[in-house]
Amino acid sequence: MNKIEYIMFDLDGTLTDPYEGITNSLAYAIGKAGFAVPPKSVLKKYIGPPLIPSFMNDFGVDEAFSRKMLDYYREYYEPHGIFENEVYPGIGEMLACLKKKGATLIVATSKPEPYAADIIKHFGLAEYFSAVCGNTMDESRTTKADIIAYVKECFTGIDGGNALMVGDRRYDIEGAEANGIPAIGVLYGYGSEAEFDGAAFIAQSVAELKEFLLGRL
Repeated sequence: MNKIEYIMFDLDGTLTDPYEGITNSLAYAIGKAGFAVPPKSVLKKYIGPPLIPSFMNDFGVDEAFSRKMLDYYREYYEPHGIFENEVYPGIGEMLACLKKKGATLIVATSKPEPYAADIIKHFGLAEYFSAVCGNTMDESRTTKADIIAYVKECFTGIDGGNALMVGDRRYDIEGAEANGIPAIGVLYGYGSEAEFDGAAFIAQSVAELKEFLLGRL
């Protein structure tokens, strides 16, 4: 693998653990929509993928009602759930080391961009990132392939030889592949090794991820 200049990071399940905030927001939205609320152990599967198609698929609703469920989700998430969240141990130290060695760090998330920017600022991570690239509030840039394509528009020097995408779900791997970017899967988040077919590397821990990335700079 070539020397890396740009590293894109997913947010939920990669930089921070949003379990409480997302599952609480989902429980609120699903209950308000009139459905039985699954246990949190089931709700955690929604951490990562876009919510509108997930609601449509799992609750048998049309897109219009799914968007209404998303509005309900945000009713709880914006004032409460956004910061019911925590940074994985070791992430701040890893980011500081990567930036010190000259890497350009970018958040690439399917979460709406304003939420993602508020989260990394709140948790003291904003200083490490050159940009936060995410979904739009109207959900017009939902897939990870769309997000990474947007990153490449913002950073025209990125190509398949000088960049990596780091994430914890198959959407991160597939989105990177669609844009010709190698991907790294992390197992401390919400995905499994079975989701990482095609990944250039799989990290068991933040420490292992740090060691791998520093070795590519």
